[in-house]
Amino acid sequence: EVQLVESGGGLVQPGGSLRLSCAASGFTFSNYAMTWVRQAPGKGLEWVSSIDSGGGRTYYADSVKGRFTITRTNAKNTLYLQMNSLKSEDTAMYYCVARSIGYWGQGTQVTVSS
Repeated sequence: EVQLVESGGGLVQPGGSLRLSCAASGFTFSNYAMTWVRQAPGKGLEWVSSIDSGGGRTYYADSVKGRFTITRTNAKNTLYLQMNSLKSEDTAMYYCVARSIGYWGQGTQVTVSS
């Protein structure tokens, strides 16, 4: 059974940092590019960042470029998203996605508020 389990969300003040993790199981994690997608309250899905299977190529939405860093540790079947300089507009549910095989995690909530 494929599972993607996100963790690390929470409440943080503007300017703060969080590190999201996504633990993958049930498939060969190292074979697949991975993506973070978010959904703010009352809004649609927004692509945040992607990383190739080996971790050598990364891609970011303009809204997070320079503030967020996507990485992965294939030996641990884990995907990460380091989020710095957080803004209120980063408030959203964050999902870990294996797009090419159509699997999503359950999401982790990030709330940026003073």
